[in-house]
Amino acid sequence: MSGHRAGLVAVPATTQAVSDVLQLAAAESLRVVARGSGSKIDWGTPSSGVDLILDTGRLNGLWSHDVSAARVEVATGTPVRSLQAALALHGQRLPVDPPSRTATLGGMLVLNESGPLRYRFRTPAEYVDRVSYIDFAGDAGYSDGEGANPGLAEITGVITSAVLALQPLPQSRRWVVAPASTPLQAAKLATEAAQFGVSAIETDLPTDGEGVVAVLFEDADPYPLATSWNATVSPTAPPWWGQYPFTGTDVALRLSVAPDDLAATVYALADAAAGPVPVRGSAGLGAVHAVLPGTIRADEVVRILEAVRHVLLARNGHVVVVAAPIALARQIEMAAPHEFF
Repeated sequence: MSGHRAGLVAVPATTQAVSDVLQLAAAESLRVVARGSGSKIDWGTPSSGVDLILDTGRLNGLWSHDVSAARVEVATGTPVRSLQAALALHGQRLPVDPPSRTATLGGMLVLNESGPLRYRFRTPAEYVDRVSYIDFAGDAGYSDGEGANPGLAEITGVITSAVLALQPLPQSRRWVVAPASTPLQAAKLATEAAQFGVSAIETDLPTDGEGVVAVLFEDADPYPLATSWNATVSPTAPPWWGQYPFTGTDVALRLSVAPDDLAATVYALADAAAGPVPVRGSAGLGAVHAVLPGTIRADEVVRILEAVRHVLLARNGHVVVVAAPIALARQIEMAAPHEFF
């Protein structure tokens, strides 16, 4: 993790076992990091070290599912994809789609990781009724967003389970996909798509091909928009849909601004970087990821960020570095976890 090796790994299978591990760690003054699938463990500021990794891989499964009440309690080591597959058998879903393909429920909730569906359904935290956790002293606690209980982002410890509100699984899903040769055209198409009852509006603006805007319709007619755009309609998502545009060897920026100002922000980034920069994300929300090469110097990253922040200052926007190669991440200011999404 962050270039450091952990001397110990614990893989508890029950809430009591999590408590026992954390009590022992506290008694021995061990630095503990909880790990789900590890898909985002190296995001943000690199760790100064870790003694014990608490792996939640065995803390999984649906602990209860009330289909009629549309509520389910799930162990937080459960992969989100496995949860969705189990819920689909009953015609239900949790309306989330984290881009990390291996994300566990706990990892998604801790960072509030959101994908394309955030446009219509907001963040995963919106669907949490209650979470149970074990703090780093080994004591049990819970949060239901009321009273003196900590909020989801304020929990210090390991979340062990969550009670979630569910929604019916849509009967149909279709994507309208149209070319967008420039960020300005992508913004224009996103504005037009927002007039329809859609679940997501995403854009992909690569540097090695034509950009596109894709719009997800769920249980709604896509053809009025498709006809207006002279665009294609598909029952399957574009291959890039709901995926991060960067890898572990890249520098990943998170840009957040009003949708109407997204094009200007992307142009400003390209100017600062002295060339086009790959961008992907929610054109409907103005929240996207951009990619810089992992070989870039730290002072160049700082200069680019300063230039873009100057443009965003008057637009109430925000740009942060969420991930970078470890050597570079140690030299620059990285995003805090609450800034990832």
